[in-house]
Amino acid sequence: MLGFKRLGLLAALVLVGIAPAAAAHAAAQPSQQDTQYLQAIHQVNQFEISKGELAGQKAQDQGVKNLGQQIGTDHTQLDETVQQVANQLGVELSSELTADQQDLTDQMNNASGQEFDQLWVTSNLTAHVQAIQATQTEISQGSDPSVIELAQTALPTLQTHYDELVELANQMGVPVPQSTGTGTPSPGMTTPGPGTTESPAPGSTTEAPAPGGGTGTETPAPGTS
Repeated sequence: MLGFKRLGLLAALVLVGIAPAAAAHAAAQPSQQDTQYLQAIHQVNQFEISKGELAGQKAQDQGVKNLGQQIGTDHTQLDETVQQVANQLGVELSSELTADQQDLTDQMNNASGQEFDQLWVTSNLTAHVQAIQATQTEISQGSDPSVIELAQTALPTLQTHYDELVELANQMGVPVPQSTGTGTPSPGMTTPGPGTTESPAPGSTTEAPAPGGGTGTETPAPGTS
């Protein structure tokens, strides 16, 4: 199986939650946490929209086609809200994918048939684990009420996508990214190959990785099933 690098700003954002949130909220100047979350979730949305289009064009499995369309639609709707909030707060959003997201897109463009389907499912699982972790960080560590509300709205959608991806992976025989002692896959981890064990079902606890590779404070798992 191909390994995956961390997804740029999103992966780094998971670590931001370890630092204390801003002590006070200033409407005209959102905190670093709020700003980085808006920028990261926007790039996640752009990535998922483009992958949904690819699934419609290239997927061999009908389940991948259907889920890709649904995920693309949901992230399109979510991104409309992200852009509205960012405009209100004066946060600049990048219209380009991160380097790692673009690398994965190139891999999927070059894949076909079953290889494409497996790559699409596995990359989506990894991306949604990290998006859920980053969104939980914003809910607990954010300062601006509008950004926190956005994260609270996004979390159930991200969780639903993750659950559906796990179900699809099981149906296809695609291994779910393996957990480690720190819970769900941490940013930068490689995706395991066939024969490895699955990550725990949502509802178990995960720990956000501390800078330097250690374990940090425990955070809730991606929702409950």
